[in-house]
Amino acid sequence: MTVAVNPSTTGEPVFYVADEHPHPEGYSTSLGFWIYLMSDCLIFAMLFAAFGVLGANYAAGPAPKDLFDLDLVAVNTSMLLLSSITYGFAMLTMQQNKVGQTQMWLAITGLFGLAFISIELTEFAHMIHEGATPQRSAFLSAFFTLVGTHGLHVSCGLIWLVTLMVQVGKFGLIEANRRRLMCLSMFWHFLDVVWIGVFTFVYLLGVLR
Repeated sequence: MTVAVNPSTTGEPVFYVADEHPHPEGYSTSLGFWIYLMSDCLIFAMLFAAFGVLGANYAAGPAPKDLFDLDLVAVNTSMLLLSSITYGFAMLTMQQNKVGQTQMWLAITGLFGLAFISIELTEFAHMIHEGATPQRSAFLSAFFTLVGTHGLHVSCGLIWLVTLMVQVGKFGLIEANRRRLMCLSMFWHFLDVVWIGVFTFVYLLGVLR
């Protein structure tokens, strides 16, 4: 319900109540999450733009073909793609109200995500050990910022995933948990799409330059 105020002919305010347009349950949550995803799109768009400008400034340091192992990156990419597939299976079993199978697919998704982060951290550690630190060149600064921001998002997604598994285990597939799982699904698939851009724009094109 909403309350509005209009001045009367005597100059005194007159109050009346009008019916508010009904919204489905969870409408504000879904809308707010879509707005968040759009803001995240802007963040990654700026990071991609910065890499596009700075990505060829090596400062006489190592270039992408000196640092990147495409076979390892391809394996890492497959980990994230497989995690999106298994999350899709989790959503299918959620619709069938199968708590145990939903938890199983969520756990498998988490393992794939953990493997992705582990491989990425291994790559970072190797590059830093070789002296390719973010301070070495503009290319490396842009690379660590873009790829690191994506990795941070995946890490937050894993924390969110574990939290939801605890919630589902405690309360089951209630409507609120279904809504949260759907929001995480959008977030997880969004990160998958961003990583495809990173793999193509940063790794593949970087090595082919």
